[in-house]
Amino acid sequence: MNKIYYLYILECADKTLYTGITLDLQRRVKEHNESKLGAKYTHARRPVKLVYSKKFKNRSLASTAEIKLKKLSRENKLKLITK
Repeated sequence: MNKIYYLYILECADKTLYTGITLDLQRRVKEHNESKLGAKYTHARRPVKLVYSKKFKNRSLASTAEIKLKKLSRENKLKLITK
């Protein structure tokens, strides 16, 4: 059974953007908002809101896309979100 990985972008309360990958998108957003399991970065910038996600067939593809996405400027990330 293949697992589906999600690449996601969160918008934090301070309007910054956070990018990550996960197997369970709903759980991960909830963790970012409500638990210590969320990233240290988002913990200080709650609440966060999911603004973008994309599915990938495996972790390798998702990780590669995450690296490329993190290298984009904020302006280009916002363009991607509003597509």
